[in-house]
Amino acid sequence: MENKSHAFWAGLFTVALALAIAAAAVLFNVDRSVRVPYDLIARTNVTGLYPDAAVRYRGLDVGKVQSLKFDRNNPGQIVIRILVDKRAPITHSTFGSLALQGVTGIAFVQLDDTGKDLAPLASSDKNVAQLPLHPGLLDQLQKRGDILLRKLEKVATDVDDILSGDMRNQLLSTAASLQHAADGVTALTQQIAPAAGKLPPTMDQLNRTLASTNQLITSLNRSDGPLESNLNKVGTAAQQAGDALASMNASLQEISARVGYDTLPRVNSLADDVRTAARSIDRAADTFSDNPRSVLFGPPKPAPGPGEAGFAWPQQAGTQK
Repeated sequence: MENKSHAFWAGLFTVALALAIAAAAVLFNVDRSVRVPYDLIARTNVTGLYPDAAVRYRGLDVGKVQSLKFDRNNPGQIVIRILVDKRAPITHSTFGSLALQGVTGIAFVQLDDTGKDLAPLASSDKNVAQLPLHPGLLDQLQKRGDILLRKLEKVATDVDDILSGDMRNQLLSTAASLQHAADGVTALTQQIAPAAGKLPPTMDQLNRTLASTNQLITSLNRSDGPLESNLNKVGTAAQQAGDALASMNASLQEISARVGYDTLPRVNSLADDVRTAARSIDRAADTFSDNPRSVLFGPPKPAPGPGEAGFAWPQQAGTQK
Protein backbone atom coordinates (compact mmCIF):
# COMPACT_ATOMS: atom_id res chain seq x y z
CA MET A 1 0.00 0.00 0.00
CA GLU A 2 2.84 2.33 0.83
CA ASN A 3 4.49 1.68 -2.55
CA LYS A 4 1.29 2.58 -4.34
CA SER A 5 1.11 5.87 -2.42
CA HIS A 6 4.68 6.83 -3.36
CA ALA A 7 4.03 5.99 -7.01
CA PHE A 8 0.86 8.09 -6.99
CA TRP A 9 2.63 11.14 -5.60
CA ALA A 10 5.57 10.69 -7.98
CA GLY A 11 3.22 10.50 -10.96
CA LEU A 12 1.29 13.51 -9.74
CA PHE A 13 4.52 15.51 -9.33
CA THR A 14 5.64 14.53 -12.86
CA VAL A 15 2.32 15.62 -14.38
CA ALA A 16 2.39 18.91 -12.45
CA LEU A 17 5.98 19.58 -13.54
CA ALA A 18 5.12 18.87 -17.19
CA LEU A 19 2.13 21.22 -16.97
CA ALA A 20 4.30 23.93 -15.40
CA ILE A 21 6.93 23.58 -18.12
CA ALA A 22 4.25 23.75 -20.84
CA ALA A 23 2.65 26.82 -19.23
CA ALA A 24 6.04 28.55 -18.96
CA ALA A 25 6.84 27.79 -22.60
CA VAL A 26 3.47 29.15 -23.69
CA LEU A 27 3.85 32.27 -21.55
CA PHE A 28 7.37 33.03 -22.78
CA ASN A 29 6.54 32.37 -26.43
CA VAL A 30 3.39 34.45 -26.52
CA ASP A 31 3.98 37.67 -28.46
CA ARG A 32 2.38 40.45 -26.45
CA SER A 33 3.38 43.30 -28.77
CA VAL A 34 0.59 45.17 -30.54
CA ARG A 35 1.01 44.94 -34.30
CA VAL A 36 -0.60 46.92 -37.11
CA PRO A 37 -1.38 45.39 -40.54
CA TYR A 38 0.09 46.85 -43.72
CA ASP A 39 -0.14 45.66 -47.33
CA LEU A 40 2.96 45.54 -49.49
CA ILE A 41 2.11 45.88 -53.17
CA ALA A 42 4.56 43.77 -55.19
CA ARG A 43 4.87 43.92 -58.96
CA THR A 44 7.99 41.76 -59.03
CA ASN A 45 8.90 38.22 -58.04
CA VAL A 46 8.64 37.25 -54.36
CA THR A 47 10.75 34.13 -54.58
CA GLY A 48 11.76 32.71 -51.19
CA LEU A 49 9.15 34.66 -49.21
CA TYR A 50 6.74 32.63 -47.03
CA PRO A 51 4.20 33.37 -44.31
CA ASP A 52 5.72 34.02 -40.88
CA ALA A 53 8.86 35.38 -42.59
CA ALA A 54 10.61 38.15 -40.66
CA VAL A 55 9.90 41.83 -41.25
CA ARG A 56 12.79 44.14 -40.37
CA TYR A 57 13.08 47.90 -40.31
CA ARG A 58 16.68 48.75 -41.22
CA GLY A 59 17.83 45.47 -39.65
CA LEU A 60 15.60 45.51 -36.54
CA ASP A 61 12.82 42.93 -36.18
CA VAL A 62 9.49 44.75 -36.16
CA GLY A 63 7.03 42.06 -37.29
CA LYS A 64 6.29 39.13 -39.60
CA VAL A 65 4.56 38.25 -42.84
CA GLN A 66 0.94 37.19 -42.33
CA SER A 67 -0.10 36.14 -45.82
CA LEU A 68 0.65 36.36 -49.55
CA LYS A 69 -2.10 36.47 -52.18
CA PHE A 70 -2.84 37.73 -55.68
CA ASP A 71 -4.63 41.00 -56.19
CA ARG A 72 -7.94 40.19 -57.88
CA ASN A 73 -8.35 43.75 -59.15
CA ASN A 74 -4.85 43.92 -60.69
CA PRO A 75 -3.71 40.72 -62.41
CA GLY A 76 -0.02 39.94 -61.90
CA GLN A 77 0.12 42.04 -58.72
CA ILE A 78 0.79 40.39 -55.34
CA VAL A 79 -0.44 41.67 -51.99
CA ILE A 80 1.76 40.83 -49.00
CA ARG A 81 0.02 41.33 -45.66
CA ILE A 82 2.55 42.13 -42.93
CA LEU A 83 2.06 42.77 -39.23
CA VAL A 84 4.30 45.52 -37.92
CA ASP A 85 4.87 46.72 -34.37
CA LYS A 86 2.92 49.92 -33.81
CA ARG A 87 6.06 51.55 -32.39
CA ALA A 88 7.87 51.20 -35.72
CA PRO A 89 8.26 54.57 -37.50
CA ILE A 90 6.17 53.80 -40.59
CA THR A 91 5.69 57.00 -42.64
CA HIS A 92 4.29 57.95 -46.05
CA SER A 93 7.77 57.54 -47.57
CA THR A 94 8.41 54.05 -46.13
CA PHE A 95 8.91 51.27 -48.67
CA GLY A 96 9.76 47.58 -48.60
CA SER A 97 12.15 45.29 -50.45
CA LEU A 98 13.09 41.62 -50.35
CA ALA A 99 16.42 40.45 -48.95
CA LEU A 100 17.88 36.94 -48.53
CA GLN A 101 19.01 35.37 -45.26
CA GLY A 102 22.53 34.20 -46.07
CA VAL A 103 22.70 31.35 -48.59
CA THR A 104 19.49 29.61 -47.46
CA GLY A 105 17.36 31.20 -50.19
CA ILE A 106 14.76 32.22 -47.59
CA ALA A 107 13.70 35.84 -48.06
CA PHE A 108 12.48 38.41 -45.55
CA VAL A 109 10.94 41.85 -45.88
CA GLN A 110 13.30 44.78 -45.37
CA LEU A 111 11.60 48.14 -44.61
CA ASP A 112 13.33 51.46 -45.20
CA ASP A 113 12.44 55.12 -45.57
CA THR A 114 13.42 57.70 -48.21
CA GLY A 115 12.82 60.60 -45.79
CA LYS A 116 10.74 62.61 -48.28
CA ASP A 117 7.53 62.58 -46.20
CA LEU A 118 7.97 61.84 -42.48
CA ALA A 119 4.25 62.06 -41.63
CA PRO A 120 3.13 58.85 -39.83
CA LEU A 121 1.11 56.44 -41.99
CA ALA A 122 -2.01 55.29 -40.09
CA SER A 123 -3.35 51.78 -40.61
CA SER A 124 -5.97 49.50 -39.02
CA ASP A 125 -7.70 46.19 -39.57
CA LYS A 126 -10.61 47.91 -41.34
CA ASN A 127 -8.51 50.34 -43.38
CA VAL A 128 -5.18 48.70 -44.16
CA ALA A 129 -2.54 51.12 -45.51
CA GLN A 130 -0.45 50.12 -48.52
CA LEU A 131 3.32 50.33 -48.96
CA PRO A 132 5.26 49.90 -52.22
CA LEU A 133 7.62 46.95 -52.62
CA HIS A 134 10.73 48.02 -54.51
CA PRO A 135 12.75 45.52 -56.53
CA GLY A 136 15.42 43.69 -54.58
CA LEU A 137 18.99 42.93 -55.54
CA LEU A 138 18.08 39.73 -57.39
CA ASP A 139 15.35 41.48 -59.38
CA GLN A 140 17.76 44.24 -60.36
CA LEU A 141 20.31 41.64 -61.43
CA GLN A 142 17.68 39.82 -63.49
CA LYS A 143 16.63 43.03 -65.20
CA ARG A 144 20.21 43.96 -65.95
CA GLY A 145 21.30 40.44 -66.81
CA ASP A 146 20.83 40.93 -70.54
CA ILE A 147 22.90 44.11 -70.47
CA LEU A 148 25.61 42.39 -68.44
CA LEU A 149 25.69 39.45 -70.85
CA ARG A 150 26.08 41.77 -73.82
CA LYS A 151 28.89 43.58 -72.08
CA LEU A 152 30.61 40.30 -71.22
CA GLU A 153 30.27 39.23 -74.84
CA LYS A 154 31.84 42.49 -75.98
CA VAL A 155 34.68 42.02 -73.49
CA ALA A 156 35.28 38.51 -74.79
CA THR A 157 35.36 39.84 -78.35
CA ASP A 158 37.87 42.53 -77.37
CA VAL A 159 40.07 39.91 -75.67
CA ASP A 160 39.90 37.77 -78.80
CA ASP A 161 40.95 40.76 -80.89
CA ILE A 162 43.84 41.43 -78.53
CA LEU A 163 45.04 37.86 -78.89
CA SER A 164 44.94 38.00 -82.71
CA GLY A 165 48.08 37.52 -84.82
CA ASP A 166 48.57 41.20 -85.66
CA MET A 167 48.16 42.22 -82.02
CA ARG A 168 50.65 39.56 -80.93
CA ASN A 169 53.19 40.88 -83.44
CA GLN A 170 52.62 44.40 -82.18
CA LEU A 171 53.08 43.25 -78.59
CA LEU A 172 56.33 41.53 -79.59
CA SER A 173 57.51 44.75 -81.26
CA THR A 174 56.61 46.69 -78.13
CA ALA A 175 58.55 44.23 -75.98
CA ALA A 176 61.56 44.58 -78.30
CA SER A 177 61.35 48.39 -78.01
CA LEU A 178 61.22 48.10 -74.23
CA GLN A 179 64.27 45.82 -74.29
CA HIS A 180 66.11 48.36 -76.44
CA ALA A 181 65.17 51.13 -74.02
CA ALA A 182 66.40 48.98 -71.11
CA ASP A 183 69.72 48.45 -72.90
CA GLY A 184 70.01 52.22 -73.39
CA VAL A 185 69.37 52.76 -69.69
CA THR A 186 72.08 50.21 -68.87
CA ALA A 187 74.58 51.99 -71.14
CA LEU A 188 73.66 55.35 -69.61
CA THR A 189 74.18 53.89 -66.15
CA GLN A 190 77.64 52.71 -67.13
CA GLN A 191 78.49 56.21 -68.43
CA ILE A 192 77.21 57.85 -65.29
CA ALA A 193 79.20 55.55 -63.04
CA PRO A 194 82.49 57.60 -63.26
CA ALA A 195 80.60 60.79 -62.46
CA ALA A 196 78.87 59.04 -59.60
CA GLY A 197 82.29 57.96 -58.28
CA LYS A 198 83.30 61.64 -58.04
CA LEU A 199 80.25 62.55 -56.02
CA PRO A 200 81.65 61.51 -52.56
CA PRO A 201 84.70 63.85 -52.75
CA THR A 202 82.48 66.62 -54.05
CA MET A 203 80.07 66.07 -51.19
CA ASP A 204 82.96 66.12 -48.69
CA GLN A 205 84.22 69.41 -50.13
CA LEU A 206 80.71 70.82 -50.01
CA ASN A 207 80.40 69.74 -46.38
CA ARG A 208 83.70 71.47 -45.54
CA THR A 209 82.53 74.62 -47.31
CA LEU A 210 79.27 74.55 -45.37
CA ALA A 211 81.20 74.00 -42.13
CA SER A 212 83.44 77.01 -42.89
CA THR A 213 80.42 79.11 -43.72
CA ASN A 214 78.74 78.04 -40.52
CA GLN A 215 81.88 78.90 -38.56
CA LEU A 216 82.03 82.34 -40.22
CA ILE A 217 78.39 83.01 -39.42
CA THR A 218 78.93 81.88 -35.82
CA SER A 219 81.93 84.19 -35.53
CA LEU A 220 79.92 87.09 -36.91
CA ASN A 221 77.06 86.39 -34.52
CA ARG A 222 79.28 86.37 -31.41
CA SER A 223 78.96 89.34 -29.11
CA ASP A 224 82.76 89.76 -29.03
CA GLY A 225 83.23 89.08 -32.74
CA PRO A 226 84.76 91.48 -35.31
CA LEU A 227 81.41 92.46 -36.78
CA GLU A 228 79.98 93.35 -33.40
CA SER A 229 83.18 95.25 -32.47
CA ASN A 230 83.16 97.27 -35.71
CA LEU A 231 79.50 98.05 -35.26
CA ASN A 232 80.19 99.21 -31.69
CA LYS A 233 82.99 101.45 -32.97
CA VAL A 234 80.75 102.92 -35.61
CA GLY A 235 78.07 103.49 -32.99
CA THR A 236 80.61 105.16 -30.66
CA ALA A 237 81.83 107.43 -33.47
CA ALA A 238 78.28 108.31 -34.37
CA GLN A 239 77.53 109.06 -30.71
CA GLN A 240 80.65 111.29 -30.44
CA ALA A 241 79.65 113.11 -33.62
CA GLY A 242 76.20 113.62 -32.14
CA ASP A 243 77.72 114.96 -28.93
CA ALA A 244 79.89 117.36 -30.98
CA LEU A 245 76.88 118.56 -32.94
CA ALA A 246 74.98 119.04 -29.68
CA SER A 247 77.89 121.08 -28.23
CA MET A 248 78.10 123.20 -31.40
CA ASN A 249 74.38 123.77 -31.28
CA ALA A 250 74.64 124.89 -27.62
CA SER A 251 77.48 127.30 -28.52
CA LEU A 252 75.47 128.79 -31.36
CA GLN A 253 72.49 129.22 -29.05
CA GLU A 254 74.73 130.97 -26.48
CA ILE A 255 76.19 133.31 -29.15
CA SER A 256 72.73 134.07 -30.43
CA ALA A 257 71.57 134.86 -26.88
CA ARG A 258 74.54 137.16 -26.31
CA VAL A 259 73.95 138.99 -29.57
CA GLY A 260 70.27 139.41 -28.75
CA TYR A 261 70.66 140.55 -25.16
CA ASP A 262 74.02 142.44 -25.16
CA THR A 263 75.26 143.49 -28.58
CA LEU A 264 72.00 144.63 -30.15
CA PRO A 265 71.11 147.10 -27.30
CA ARG A 266 74.58 148.68 -27.60
CA VAL A 267 74.24 148.97 -31.35
CA ASN A 268 70.85 150.66 -30.87
CA SER A 269 72.34 153.14 -28.36
CA LEU A 270 75.21 153.91 -30.76
CA ALA A 271 72.70 154.50 -33.54
CA ASP A 272 70.82 157.00 -31.30
CA ASP A 273 74.06 158.86 -30.53
CA VAL A 274 74.92 158.97 -34.23
CA ARG A 275 71.47 160.39 -35.06
CA THR A 276 71.86 163.05 -32.30
CA ALA A 277 75.31 164.04 -33.62
CA ALA A 278 73.98 164.18 -37.14
CA ARG A 279 71.19 166.54 -36.06
CA SER A 280 73.74 168.75 -34.23
CA ILE A 281 75.94 168.88 -37.33
CA ASP A 282 72.89 169.67 -39.44
CA ARG A 283 71.95 172.63 -37.15
CA ALA A 284 75.53 173.87 -37.16
CA ALA A 285 75.62 173.72 -40.96
CA ASP A 286 72.35 175.64 -41.18
CA THR A 287 73.68 178.30 -38.76
CA PHE A 288 76.92 178.65 -40.72
CA SER A 289 74.97 178.93 -43.97
CA ASP A 290 72.72 181.69 -42.58
CA ASN A 291 75.41 183.62 -40.70
CA PRO A 292 79.06 182.85 -41.57
CA ARG A 293 80.28 185.50 -39.12
CA SER A 294 78.97 183.44 -36.30
CA VAL A 295 82.08 181.33 -36.67
CA LEU A 296 84.28 184.30 -35.63
CA PHE A 297 81.94 186.44 -33.56
CA GLY A 298 79.68 183.74 -32.24
CA PRO A 299 76.03 183.46 -32.90
CA PRO A 300 73.94 186.65 -32.92
CA LYS A 301 72.00 187.54 -29.86
CA PRO A 302 68.42 186.66 -30.00
CA ALA A 303 65.84 189.45 -30.45
CA PRO A 304 64.49 190.84 -27.14
CA GLY A 305 61.18 189.44 -26.17
CA PRO A 306 58.18 191.28 -24.81
CA GLY A 307 59.06 193.13 -21.63
CA GLU A 308 62.76 193.20 -22.39
CA ALA A 309 64.79 196.30 -23.23
CA GLY A 310 64.76 197.17 -26.89
CA PHE A 311 61.62 195.16 -27.70
CA ALA A 312 59.45 196.68 -30.35
CA TRP A 313 56.21 195.35 -31.66
CA PRO A 314 56.43 194.51 -35.29
CA GLN A 315 54.55 196.84 -37.59
CA GLN A 316 51.75 195.55 -39.66
CA ALA A 317 51.90 195.97 -43.42
CA GLY A 318 50.13 199.09 -44.71
CA THR A 319 50.34 201.03 -41.41
CA GLN A 320 50.99 204.80 -41.94
CA LYS A 321 53.70 206.36 -39.93
